[in-house]
Amino acid sequence: MISSRKRLAAAGVAALLVAFAGQPLRADPDTAGQRLAAARTAVGNGDGIVAEAEAGRAQAAGAPARDVALLMAQARLLQGDTAGTLGHLRGAGDGVDALRVRARALAASGDPAGAHAMFAQAADRAPRDAGLWTDIGRFRMGIGDQAGAIEAADRAVAADADAVDALLLRAQLVRAQYGLAGALPWFEGALKRAPDRYDVLIDYAATLGDLGRARDMLAATRRALAVRPGDPQAFYLLAVLAARAGKADLARAMLERTGNGLAGVPGPLLLGATLDMDAGADEQAAAKLRNLVAVQPMNIRARQLLGLALVRLGATRDALEVLQPVVLRADADSYSLTLAARAFERLGDHARAGEFLDRAALPAQGAADGFGSAGSVAVVAAAAGGDPAGEPSSAIPLIRSLIDADDAVGAIERARALAQANPNVPQAAVVLGDTLMLLDRPGEAVAAYRRAAALSFDEPTMLRLTEALARSGDGADAADALALFLSQNPDNVTALRLSAHWQVAAGEYDAAIDTLEGLRARLGNRDAALLAELAYAHVGAGDATTAASYAAAAYALAPSNAAAADAYGWALRAAGDGEGALQLLEKAVSLAPRHAMIRWHLARVYADFGRNGEARAQAQAALSDPRFADREAAQALIAALA
Repeated sequence: MISSRKRLAAAGVAALLVAFAGQPLRADPDTAGQRLAAARTAVGNGDGIVAEAEAGRAQAAGAPARDVALLMAQARLLQGDTAGTLGHLRGAGDGVDALRVRARALAASGDPAGAHAMFAQAADRAPRDAGLWTDIGRFRMGIGDQAGAIEAADRAVAADADAVDALLLRAQLVRAQYGLAGALPWFEGALKRAPDRYDVLIDYAATLGDLGRARDMLAATRRALAVRPGDPQAFYLLAVLAARAGKADLARAMLERTGNGLAGVPGPLLLGATLDMDAGADEQAAAKLRNLVAVQPMNIRARQLLGLALVRLGATRDALEVLQPVVLRADADSYSLTLAARAFERLGDHARAGEFLDRAALPAQGAADGFGSAGSVAVVAAAAGGDPAGEPSSAIPLIRSLIDADDAVGAIERARALAQANPNVPQAAVVLGDTLMLLDRPGEAVAAYRRAAALSFDEPTMLRLTEALARSGDGADAADALALFLSQNPDNVTALRLSAHWQVAAGEYDAAIDTLEGLRARLGNRDAALLAELAYAHVGAGDATTAASYAAAAYALAPSNAAAADAYGWALRAAGDGEGALQLLEKAVSLAPRHAMIRWHLARVYADFGRNGEARAQAQAALSDPRFADREAAQALIAALA
């Protein structure tokens, strides 16, 4: 039996429970404030899981419900839960910070119009809020409004010159607008104010790496790892650094340490596939690359590698299917074309193989182009919708279909409407420029490309602008545009190749050799086009022996490449081996019969042998190409042999 004393004690406890039932636990203001501060710090660091945990502890300590709801919303947004974010915001009030979070959640859930409305409402209330303008800038950047993003970033920095998020956004925009070097002061300004900001350190490290500053990249990455040990992004950058240094085993080890933290992210997928192929694991590489092409169907490098992996695995028809959108472009690169030719050879279709080898002979002659459309004008127009301006991605197939249907007026009207409706979007200006280039109107395309370059002067825009200028006869401005790009992106391989090619064409042979030798030190001795260009440069510089050595190496790598055969023949002529030169140059012309410079080289050799009629015929064929540069020399040769 229970004693009377125990009954009384139990009754007392019960009474206490009844008395306090329904009453909240006593709040601890100090603890609640500490937890709220910890949650805000976690939000600032981008750690949604920690932020949510700290917000929960703040709630348990009696923190104000609105503060907790706002932090919970921010934490869920960082974790990608837009529905959860909007749910928590119902208890967060309608202050500026709540409007900001709601706008970001709407943008993330695919409602840019709703996000724009929320941001506009917040800006009306807080026109000098640096954090708000930073959010607006990121939103505009995300929808392709580059000019609007720049304006918002400028307003954010003007409102608070010490706002790290604003400085980081400005760095990213400057990098896109002007180039890598111009962004560094903005990154460094942000790190001066917040030396341990992980996101700034990671972006800074990546930019240093793209500039070729490997030691500085390593130092910045190590600083990032010290702030956030074991973070996969830092290990990915270390893997990139190792791969660039040729340390494949170390690169694999670093990539493995990313675990599943970057699963499905394009950069690590591409690097992992490249390392797999280097190790002969083509099946693993193909699996990664299929995932990457599914996510980024216009990633040309991914398609090239997947095509190569499939060819190695014997899946030749699959390889051609993967390569088709690339090789059908007018500006298809020689590597993709050669790979397609090899695939056709394996299938026994030597005629198609020869066609692609012909196109691969020398750098592309066509204008930059989007992947082709696969439907009639009516079908593609229906897919694009009724809006004459539309989005760039949906307008491109329709414009291409109009061009294919010989409706040049309709194509230009559609492209102009797109550019006018999206004046702050560089891609819209690029679409207009590409349309004009496809219709052989480079002079008009220049203005469109200049507009795009003013907003985002990246590599594709630089190449388009320089080509349009060159085809318009404005070589000086083309050279200036290339020089400007290289001043901000001094290690860009594509720009350096183009610069060296122009240096050779201008007779600046020593400068070209310096540029090309720098590239060879980075890329190695397996690039036939690079070695062929070095051969041309050494011929021009009067060093026939060195030229023949480089040309022989290029020819050994790619004996069916017209550029390699031409370079070897031209070098042998300079070295006094006329018979060898004749054989190689005749082969080069058979591989690329439409290339004017190769025909001109053969004309010179025919003239050396006194085969005047054949020399005149080749010189006249070269002159039939309006882009052929040595017109006066060819005309003089024809006159001398008449």
